[in-house]
Amino acid sequence: MRSTEVKNRTFTGDITSLRLITAAKTPYLPDGRFDLEAYDSLINMQIEGGAEGVIVGGTTGEGHLMSWDEHIMLIGHTVNCFGTRIKVIGNTGSNSTREAVHATEQGFAVGMHAALHINPYYGKTSIEGMISHFEAVLPMGPTIIYNVPSRTAQDILPEVIMAISGYPNMAGVKECVGHERVKHYTDKGIAIWSGNDDECHDSRWKYGATGVISVASNLVPGLMHSLMYKGENATLNEKLLPLMKWLFCQPNPTALNTALAQLGVSRPVFRLPYVPLPLEKRIEFIRIVEAIGRENFVGQKDVRILDDDEFVLISRY
Repeated sequence: MRSTEVKNRTFTGDITSLRLITAAKTPYLPDGRFDLEAYDSLINMQIEGGAEGVIVGGTTGEGHLMSWDEHIMLIGHTVNCFGTRIKVIGNTGSNSTREAVHATEQGFAVGMHAALHINPYYGKTSIEGMISHFEAVLPMGPTIIYNVPSRTAQDILPEVIMAISGYPNMAGVKECVGHERVKHYTDKGIAIWSGNDDECHDSRWKYGATGVISVASNLVPGLMHSLMYKGENATLNEKLLPLMKWLFCQPNPTALNTALAQLGVSRPVFRLPYVPLPLEKRIEFIRIVEAIGRENFVGQKDVRILDDDEFVLISRY
């Protein structure tokens, strides 16, 4: 008798229960290719620190600097190596609906558990166009909608989310607008992940957010897990705020890339247009690590201040 079981099927409920999702950094080799050894090590550290999901090729992972071949390969690689231990959420969004549909088909074909979708940026569209764009990708599998107006120059208004909230694959929203928007959705039973590390504690414990999709957890996954799981902890939140603010002193992932290089977790290789933070900010990171405790950060090497000439900037990759 032929089995009708669907292999590797992830249900929306498997995604909406995740409290700590890391927006993972993509490390590079000196020639600009992916450093998969460093990447695998970083993902292992996330799992050991308590992260339950990982965004592959998001803004933090520089998906916008990847070819789609690289993008889908990295999603498939992550599923292949870690898919039984952590939920793999592929950023397959695009400002082109055609590209978003094709990439999402490929992402689910290589085994990702969910897709992350942004609204069409730069060209932008109407509210009706935005709804149609999301409706084109939602049937394929569990989906998180990502609202970050500072990057897209267009807010995903609540009427858009309400229009698509009835789709079985609608897992929730990564929301960067703030607490009031978070509460608006959580009051209606929609799962929300804070997209702002510096707001995630209050979003989680005061406004009903499910959790956070975090940049800081690349560096301190164990502490971010505590922040999302162990009840209100204003003391820990205050301790982490200087790190969170430092991480966004320039557009993400400039600071994260600099930090992971100084921790010895990734090579000091940057795909342009990203360049390392200036020396005074690199020194400031050392002080932040000392204040929080080196043992709370990923990696085993001593944190150190890198010189300008130690960084490699790649324009062809």
